[in-house]
Order: sequence, then C-alpha cells, then structure tokens
Amino acid sequence: MNKKIKQMKIFNRHIKNFLAPVIMLVFMSSCTDYLNVIPDNVAEIDDAFETRHEAENYMWGCYSYIPGMPYIADNPALVGGDEVWLIPSIAEGNRNIRLWEIALGGQGSNNPLANYWSSGNGGKNLWRGIRDCNIFLDNIHKPFNLDETEKKQWIAEVKFLKAYLHFYLLRMYGPIPIMRENIEVSAGIEEVQSYREPVEEVFEYIVELLDEAIPDLLPKITDPTLDYGRATKSIAMAMKGKVLLYAASPLFNGNPDYMGFQDKRGIPLFPQEYDKTKWEKAAVALRDAIDAAHEAGFELFDFSTNLYAKNLSDSTILAMGVRGAVTERAPVNNREVIWAATNNNPRELQGLCQPFFTAANAGRWDVCATYAPTFRVVEQFYSKNGVPIDEDIEWNGVDPYGFRTSTEDDRYYIQPSFKTVNLHFNREPRFYGSISFDGGTFYGNGRFTDDEDLLHTKFQLGEIPGGYIFDKRSSTGYLVKKLINYQTSVGASSYNLSDMKYAFPMIRLADLYLMYAEALNEAKDQPDAEVYDYIDQVRERSGLDGVVNSWQNFSTIPDKPRSKEGMRSIIHRERMNELAFEGVRFWDLRRWKLTEDYMNQPVYGWSTQGEEAEDFYKKQLLYELQFETKDYLWPLKIDDLLKNSNLVQNPGW
Repeated sequence: MNKKIKQMKIFNRHIKNFLAPVIMLVFMSSCTDYLNVIPDNVAEIDDAFETRHEAENYMWGCYSYIPGMPYIADNPALVGGDEVWLIPSIAEGNRNIRLWEIALGGQGSNNPLANYWSSGNGGKNLWRGIRDCNIFLDNIHKPFNLDETEKKQWIAEVKFLKAYLHFYLLRMYGPIPIMRENIEVSAGIEEVQSYREPVEEVFEYIVELLDEAIPDLLPKITDPTLDYGRATKSIAMAMKGKVLLYAASPLFNGNPDYMGFQDKRGIPLFPQEYDKTKWEKAAVALRDAIDAAHEAGFELFDFSTNLYAKNLSDSTILAMGVRGAVTERAPVNNREVIWAATNNNPRELQGLCQPFFTAANAGRWDVCATYAPTFRVVEQFYSKNGVPIDEDIEWNGVDPYGFRTSTEDDRYYIQPSFKTVNLHFNREPRFYGSISFDGGTFYGNGRFTDDEDLLHTKFQLGEIPGGYIFDKRSSTGYLVKKLINYQTSVGASSYNLSDMKYAFPMIRLADLYLMYAEALNEAKDQPDAEVYDYIDQVRERSGLDGVVNSWQNFSTIPDKPRSKEGMRSIIHRERMNELAFEGVRFWDLRRWKLTEDYMNQPVYGWSTQGEEAEDFYKKQLLYELQFETKDYLWPLKIDDLLKNSNLVQNPGW
C-alpha cells in the first residue's frame, strides 16, 4: 500500500494543472458550495482515466483522504478528551498539538479545530475527498485495459471510501449534506447550495453505499506487502455494524437535546423518538461482520505465540496481550486488526509515549515522553479480580493512595523494594500493559526476557525522566505504554528512537466483539449468555474470569451483570479498558451522551515537586474541564454558512 501511495503522490503532481481550475472555481464565488461541483476540465479527467494504471492512481488518491489516525495533529480523539494530558509549555505554539485545545474548551465557529468540513486547524477537506470519489465512479468505465472483475472491485472500494468519509463527517457534525453525485458546473446557485439532511437519512445512505460495496469486495487481501489497508469485505461489514451502532446510540436515537433542530425548509434533523429496533439491526450487522471476520481468518491476538514468549512469565504474556493486539505487526504476526491506517506511521505517537531510562535520552523533550494518561483512566482499570477497584471486596478499606513497598512477588510488574501507592498493586494485566508508572516494569526497549535486569520507569523529581527538564515531562506522573511496540527502543548513550513500524488499528476484532455485546444488551430485555460470551472472550485474553463469576465472587454489587443497566455500565467500562488510547473513548463517550459527565471533571496528576515518595505522590489539580451540550457536535465555520445560505449552524454555536 505504501508503494502505491507514493505512486499516487507522483500522480498528484502530474495532474496539478487539472486541479488548479477547480481551486480557482472555489474562490471565484462566495455563493457556491464548490465541494460537490464537477471540474470544468473534461479533457484532463479523460486523461486521468485513459489507462488502468492512471485510474488506479486516482483510486489511491481517494484513499489519501482518510484522516491520519495515529497523528495528534489530525485525530482529535487522541488529545481532545479526558484520556491523556499534555504540558502547556510543550503545546504552546506547537501546531501539531493544536487539537489539545478541544479538551481545553477552545473549540469555536470562527476557526473550528479539526475542521474537516472546509479544512484547517488539524483538518482536511473531506468533501473534496467525496467529490473525488464521485469523479472516480463517474469515469472508471473509461480505461481501455481494465477488466470487468477488477473494475467492480475498485468501484466497491471507492464506494466504501465514500461511505466512510460521509460517516466521519456525520460523527463530527451530525446532519450533513448527502453527496450522491457531483453537480454540473453549469448548474445554478440554487442547485449547488446544498441542505443538511436528517441524520437518519444520512445513516441510511451510508449503509446503502456499504451494502452496494460488500458483494464486490475481496474477502481478504491477497498481497499483504502491497495491499494491506485496502477495503475488504470484512472491513466494510465491520464498518456497517459500527455505523448502525452509532445510529442506535443515545446521541442519535431520540435525543431530546435536538428537539426543534431543523433546517431552513422546516425539516427536523434529528429523530425525536427512541427506536429500539435500531439496536436489533446493529446486532444483526455486527454478528454478520464477526462471522465474516472469522471466515477471513481473524482472531484475537495471543502473545503466547510470540517468538520470545517461551522466555517470559505468564504475567508478562498477559500484560502484553492488549499491547501486542495494537502494536504487533499485522497481518503476519497479528490477525486481530481488521482495518488499519497503513498510510500513517505512528512513529511520533511512539515517541510521545516512549520513556527515557538515561540522562542522555533527554535530548528530545519537545516531542517525547509527554503523552500522559489522566488519573481517571489510571483508576478506571480493573483490579486483578476483573472488577472496578471501588467495587472490589478485597479493596474494601484499602486507600488507593496509601503507601506500600513492593516485594519480589511483584517483580514482573513493579520494581522490588520500591515504595509506591496501592493504586499500582493488584491491578488487571491490561493496566500493566497500558500504563507506565513510577517504579513499573517496562518490557521491551531491547530487552526481551523478564527473568532479570528488567527496565523500570521512574517519574519522581531527580529521576529519569522525572523532572530531568522540569517543565517538559509527563504532566500526571504516567505515560502510555500500550502504543509502543516492544521492539521500539532508544539507546543508552543518546536519544535515537529506533521505532518498529506498525499499522495503527482502526477496527480490531475485540472492538467488534464489544460492539456486538453492547448491541445485544440494548436489544434484549435483559442480558443473557450470548451477551456475556463476547465480553468474556475479550477478558480471557488478559487472564480475567467472566463477568458473571467476577462480579459474583468479588464485587460489592454481585448481581450487576444480571440487569440491562448494570451490564450497560460494565460494557462501557470494558470498552474503555480494552480500547484505551486507541482513539475510541472520545467518540464512545459522545455517542453514549456521557461526555458531559466525564469532561466536567477535574484533571489530576501527581506532584511535580517530589523527590521522595511522600512528596511525589500528592494529588494535584491540573485543569478544570468544561464541556457543554453544544460540544457534542462540531460547529460549522461561519465563512461556510455565509457561502451557503441553506446551511444551518449546530445548536449552541
């Protein structure tokens, strides 16, 4: 795929002259919604589709509009919520960290952050991507040497991309225009000034496109070297299930906050009545997607099959389960990742997470060792018994912030004889695979056994990286471990990040299982064995017992999994633990309508002054988050509203 992206870049330079008139058309009319207008240079388009090779390059151009998932400059879900926290001195003036301002309450309609409607501030113009998809679909019949089978496959791929770009915009803005086809340049102003369509119609159109694409997509790729990341049947079916899950979720399914929100034609843009059957439709689609994924050979990742696993303890293997599911290279060594962002390398993200172990490592503090989990995320992971620590009967009377000194029995997760807080002991393996903490073990960085000489992360002042450069380090006293491939490393004598490249996951099988369990739980009157089974399979990979047994044996609310409401809470927590730091929580909280609960909470970290445990482990306030109902949907830029008088602004903006 990377090779073909390079070909696409060459092609883009080749057609620069044909794109220029289109751009000119944009600025020549402030009244025209240019995003769905056909370019008035038919000859150049004919050239772009003269041969199979040229048409293929145009298709790669359509793929290039997928936003950069592992880039904090492109993906608001990585830094725009309550999952991680940065340092103001690092972010100030740094365009790559601009989207953190979403978490700080800096979103606005004058110059919106992550503006994927008309591009700017961490966004690219996705309408232009949809327009290019339409151009492809209108012209793919022209290449003289393209056979019918391959043409059908390419059409299906571009329909999938068109559906995904519509979904990406819908998720951000709610009701959007539907761009079924491009409009002729000769069209009048009324024809090109589009309206926002009701969200139900947008969801239906996205599903319609996916249904058209699925039959002609390959069940799986045939050449992982060149084609990994291309749309397949499994990817499209998984996306269909995800789209229907969003349509069923509280943000879009009978949300009273948008009662009276209508366009200038008087058409309501949100459904006002809750429809349970939407969950049933989502469950059917997700079940079909799981079956297709299994048939294509996808399975939950298991680190025990790794080459180095024979030299590792069970504790390390369990912790590496979730970390490997994200960072182990797919598809050869990892059959869990169904769809990955193959045109984006998470080197920057690994650098932000990578801890330093020597003073010489500290040469790049501007971009490294600053991607810090918040206290809320650290606390949300389960106890070793697979239940929340505030429900665990074995934690009753235990102060999470009280001190304890580790022993040799803790050596696989915590440095022996190290004084730290109870919060770091007796947690689930996903905690140890996801979070770097003070005194915690670190598997990797050139060391592939855990029997002796393990690396340990330190965050106290005077340690490395704790306070080596005072204002440029972890803001909370933690770093994200999960996103670092275990073969990525920095040397002892200098900072030189040797990163093991991997494709950042966009949908993996565990996500599909948890979405299915959620849809089933909402569709049924009460949870049953099928709901439990798909959560339990995900938990088993991390050595946790099933939800019913775990709550029955260790929770102060033993019957919690027996009710729909209790199971809903468990599923939400399970998704936040399993999919932490993958850009999922940000959107989940929105579709669940829970962001107001989570993003109106203070952000805490450990003291930055402490050279001793008693001084370091003092909880300090970092920021008072503020989130309003209007923040669930992005604002349209005021300039876009002026250009198209048929558009209405989202409520509150």
